Amino acid sequence: EERDVLGYFEVKLAEFCAKFEPPMPKAVMGTSFHYFKRFYLMNSIMDYHPKEILVTAVYLATKVEEFNVSITQFVANVQGNKERASKIILNNELLLLKEVNFNLTIHNPFRCVEGLIIDLKTRFPSVENVDSFRPDIESFLDQVFLTDAILIYAPSQIALAAIIHAASRQKQNLDKYVTDMLFEGQGTTSIKNIVTCVRQIRIMVKNVKEPVRGINPLCERVEACRNQDNNPDSAAYKRKLEELVDEEDSLIEPKPKTTRTDSDLGARALTSPAS
Repeated sequence: EERDVLGYFEVKLAEFCAKFEPPMPKAVMGTSFHYFKRFYLMNSIMDYHPKEILVTAVYLATKVEEFNVSITQFVANVQGNKERASKIILNNELLLLKEVNFNLTIHNPFRCVEGLIIDLKTRFPSVENVDSFRPDIESFLDQVFLTDAILIYAPSQIALAAIIHAASRQKQNLDKYVTDMLFEGQGTTSIKNIVTCVRQIRIMVKNVKEPVRGINPLCERVEACRNQDNNPDSAAYKRKLEELVDEEDSLIEPKPKTTRTDSDLGARALTSPAS
């Protein structure tokens, strides 16, 4: 059931990025998926609701990928109370940073795809109209982000799987390109390894499930059972924030000023040099 809920919100993440205004680069979406998936490797939806981590992951990705939008512009794309959304995102940002161990650099497969397309055009001209592969490549990559392949395989392997998938859809064969050019002189072991990786990635994409219908009852159960310490609408969450603020205030409270006494003045007079 937890997997079903996460799968549903992964689809919502993709939809949110696709509808975002101003239009969002693909790299931001890819990085968002990495952060979202990595967060839930070590955390449960019972502690942190996916809808809150989703928007936080996208907001953090906009910063890392240098897609310059302010928090006001960002929450304009979020349905509901904008002020509440801003508070949730900013409160969860440091938590997300901590849970991904501050490893923020993400290598997405998009640049690898462009490199392979250029290489195909340059060194393997027998393939016709390589640019016609792009719609199938984009569709494949969109599905890849709904799987765990991005956590298992290198971006270059995912890119190659996307190219081979698109070529097969266009009834073109890239076996000679892979064996005779891309992996020239690297031996049968390397070729077998890459063929296995590509096959596994394509199987994972093929097995992507449609979002579960009737997800609302599951989401209602998550709301009912979630950890109230992490629920922004709960009294426990507000009490925890107040305690943190009080703790910070006590740490930065200024020290009381000391007043000089008559004994201090007398000691200073005794130790002063004679005129």
